[in-house]
Parts: sequence; structure tokens; C-alpha cells
Amino acid sequence: MEIINQQSAVRTDNQLLALTHASQLLTYVTGFGGLIVPLVIWLTSKDSVEGMDEHGRSIINFQLTLLLWLAISIPAILLLGLGLLGILFVGVVGFIMPIVNAVRAANGESPSQFSTIRFI
Repeated sequence: MEIINQQSAVRTDNQLLALTHASQLLTYVTGFGGLIVPLVIWLTSKDSVEGMDEHGRSIINFQLTLLLWLAISIPAILLLGLGLLGILFVGVVGFIMPIVNAVRAANGESPSQFSTIRFI
């Protein structure tokens, strides 16, 4: 039996990286999908696209951080309405940072880790 060496070629695909970051905005369009779609893209192409592992981890950590901030902010509404500021923060940062990171990914730069807790 002959074993053939099958090495997968790692390719540079900045457009896929930018699309992965932009797919986080599906939450604002459909109400869900901002975590699921980037997770599927990351898991299917992290070994074949250069930089996908770094960007995918950044996206998942960012989305989990936003969910944590949201989970803290909702009960904090009872505390003099301070949770409303937290929800506003999550909404604004959750909209702006995927766009910023998509532009950075398209330019071949590493993603920004603004207000992100590293879970993975």
C-alpha cells in the first residue's frame, strides 16, 4: 500500500477574513446568526486560510463578551436604569467593531481586541 503525502496548501484570503468579520452584523439584520455564521466559517476554514484561526478566535471572543455584557446589563436596568447604558454600549460597539475589524482584515492586519475578554 502506498501512502501519498497530501499536504493542504494554506492560502491567503483577506476577503474571506473580512467577510467573516462582516457576518457578525447578521445579528442586526436577522436577530441571530452573528455568532453562528462566523463560528461555522472559522471551524471549516481555520486550517486552510492563513490568519483565520487568529481572526476566528477574535470574533468568537468578541461575541461571547457582548453576550456577557448584555446578560449583565439586562438585570442592571433595575439599578437606576444603568443597564440601559450597558445595552447602548453593546449595541454601538457590536456594530462598529465588526466593521473596523473587517477593514483591518481586508488590509492584512490583525484584529482589534477592544473591550474583549479572551475566552478561547
